[in-house]
Amino acid sequence: MFDDGDPFLARVRELASAFPGADEKVSHGRPALFTTKVFAYYGGSIKVDGKWVQHPHSIVVLPDAEDRMALLDQARTYAPAYLGPSGWIGIDLDSDVEWAEISELLDASYRLTAPKRLIAELDARR
Repeated sequence: MFDDGDPFLARVRELASAFPGADEKVSHGRPALFTTKVFAYYGGSIKVDGKWVQHPHSIVVLPDAEDRMALLDQARTYAPAYLGPSGWIGIDLDSDVEWAEISELLDASYRLTAPKRLIAELDARR
Protein backbone atom coordinates (compact mmCIF):
# COMPACT_ATOMS: atom_id res chain seq x y z
CA MET A 1 0.00 0.00 0.00
CA PHE A 2 3.05 2.27 -0.20
CA ASP A 3 6.15 2.83 -2.31
CA ASP A 4 9.38 2.67 -0.31
CA GLY A 5 10.92 5.13 -2.80
CA ASP A 6 8.21 7.77 -2.26
CA PRO A 7 10.00 11.10 -1.61
CA PHE A 8 7.21 12.27 0.73
CA LEU A 9 7.62 9.11 2.79
CA ALA A 10 11.38 9.66 2.88
CA ARG A 11 10.90 13.17 4.30
CA VAL A 12 8.33 11.97 6.86
CA ARG A 13 10.75 9.22 7.93
CA GLU A 14 13.53 11.79 8.29
CA LEU A 15 11.40 14.03 10.50
CA ALA A 16 10.01 11.17 12.60
CA SER A 17 13.37 9.50 13.16
CA ALA A 18 14.59 12.64 14.95
CA PHE A 19 12.26 11.89 17.89
CA PRO A 20 13.80 9.90 20.77
CA GLY A 21 12.90 6.23 20.67
CA ALA A 22 11.08 6.55 17.34
CA ASP A 23 10.89 3.45 15.18
CA GLU A 24 8.88 2.24 12.21
CA LYS A 25 6.85 -0.86 11.44
CA VAL A 26 4.31 -1.77 8.79
CA SER A 27 0.82 -1.97 10.24
CA HIS A 28 -2.23 -2.73 8.12
CA GLY A 29 -0.10 -2.26 5.01
CA ARG A 30 1.15 1.21 5.90
CA PRO A 31 4.25 2.61 7.62
CA ALA A 32 3.50 3.30 11.28
CA LEU A 33 5.86 5.51 13.29
CA PHE A 34 5.89 4.73 16.97
CA THR A 35 7.60 4.64 20.35
CA THR A 36 5.50 2.45 22.64
CA LYS A 37 2.40 3.71 20.78
CA VAL A 38 1.96 4.87 17.19
CA PHE A 39 2.31 8.62 16.75
CA ALA A 40 1.90 8.76 12.95
CA TYR A 41 0.93 6.68 9.95
CA TYR A 42 1.93 7.30 6.36
CA GLY A 43 -1.14 7.02 4.16
CA GLY A 44 -4.77 6.72 5.03
CA SER A 45 -8.22 6.18 3.62
CA ILE A 46 -11.84 7.20 4.01
CA LYS A 47 -15.08 5.59 2.95
CA VAL A 48 -17.15 7.67 0.53
CA ASP A 49 -20.51 6.39 -0.69
CA GLY A 50 -19.58 2.86 0.35
CA LYS A 51 -16.24 2.86 -1.51
CA TRP A 52 -12.74 3.26 -0.12
CA VAL A 53 -10.86 6.37 -1.19
CA GLN A 54 -7.13 6.17 -0.61
CA HIS A 55 -4.90 9.03 0.49
CA PRO A 56 -1.53 7.40 -0.27
CA HIS A 57 0.59 10.55 0.14
CA SER A 58 -0.60 11.73 3.52
CA ILE A 59 0.24 11.50 7.18
CA VAL A 60 -2.22 10.58 9.88
CA VAL A 61 -1.49 12.16 13.26
CA LEU A 62 -3.16 12.85 16.59
CA PRO A 63 -3.24 16.66 16.97
CA ASP A 64 -4.01 18.69 20.05
CA ALA A 65 -7.78 18.74 20.52
CA GLU A 66 -7.88 22.53 20.14
CA ASP A 67 -6.10 22.36 16.77
CA ARG A 68 -8.13 19.47 15.34
CA MET A 69 -11.24 21.41 14.29
CA ALA A 70 -9.25 24.18 12.63
CA LEU A 71 -7.21 21.61 10.74
CA LEU A 72 -10.30 19.73 9.56
CA ASP A 73 -11.63 22.95 8.01
CA GLN A 74 -8.80 22.80 5.45
CA ALA A 75 -9.30 21.10 2.07
CA ARG A 76 -6.08 19.08 2.44
CA THR A 77 -7.21 17.29 5.61
CA TYR A 78 -9.61 14.44 6.30
CA ALA A 79 -10.89 12.32 9.16
CA PRO A 80 -9.33 8.91 8.46
CA ALA A 81 -11.29 5.68 8.65
CA TYR A 82 -11.18 3.97 12.04
CA LEU A 83 -8.88 6.58 13.65
CA GLY A 84 -10.89 9.74 12.90
CA PRO A 85 -13.46 9.14 15.67
CA SER A 86 -10.56 8.98 18.17
CA GLY A 87 -9.31 12.45 17.17
CA TRP A 88 -6.77 11.56 14.49
CA ILE A 89 -6.59 13.53 11.23
CA GLY A 90 -5.03 12.92 7.84
CA ILE A 91 -3.11 15.60 5.97
CA ASP A 92 -2.49 15.20 2.25
CA LEU A 93 1.07 15.96 1.17
CA ASP A 94 1.87 17.61 -2.15
CA SER A 95 4.50 19.84 -3.72
CA ASP A 96 3.22 22.82 -1.71
CA VAL A 97 3.52 21.11 1.68
CA GLU A 98 5.01 23.20 4.47
CA TRP A 99 7.38 20.78 6.16
CA ALA A 100 7.74 23.00 9.24
CA GLU A 101 4.02 22.57 9.88
CA ILE A 102 4.23 18.81 9.30
CA SER A 103 7.11 18.68 11.77
CA GLU A 104 5.00 20.55 14.36
CA LEU A 105 2.08 18.16 13.84
CA LEU A 106 4.37 15.15 14.23
CA ASP A 107 5.77 16.74 17.41
CA ALA A 108 2.29 17.28 18.86
CA SER A 109 1.25 13.71 18.07
CA TYR A 110 4.50 12.35 19.50
CA ARG A 111 3.96 14.28 22.73
CA LEU A 112 0.43 12.87 23.08
CA THR A 113 1.56 9.26 22.64
CA ALA A 114 5.19 8.90 23.80
CA PRO A 115 6.27 7.97 27.33
CA LYS A 116 7.16 10.87 29.64
CA ARG A 117 10.85 9.90 29.73
CA LEU A 118 11.11 10.22 25.93
CA ILE A 119 9.31 13.58 25.97
CA ALA A 120 11.77 14.75 28.64
CA GLU A 121 14.63 13.57 26.43
CA LEU A 122 13.17 15.49 23.49
CA ASP A 123 12.84 18.65 25.58
CA ALA A 124 16.42 18.29 26.84
CA ARG A 125 17.68 18.21 23.24
CA ARG A 126 16.01 21.50 22.40
